Amino acid sequence: MSWNQIEGNWKQFKGKAKETWGDLTDDELDQIAGKRDILLGKIQEKYGIAQDEAEKRVKEFEDSLD
Repeated sequence: MSWNQIEGNWKQFKGKAKETWGDLTDDELDQIAGKRDILLGKIQEKYGIAQDEAEKRVKEFEDSLD
């Protein structure tokens, strides 16, 4: 699934994102609003991981939605 589809249907995928990244609050998920770059930043911040690791995790999330 393309990220444009995820962004366009963020309300549908927000629950799945919450399952995947349980440390993200509902408010943070609302702020992300499907924006990939904001999601990457929040994951790096919350989990203390490098950008490449965050990219890997977001890609895995993206692939899981296919």
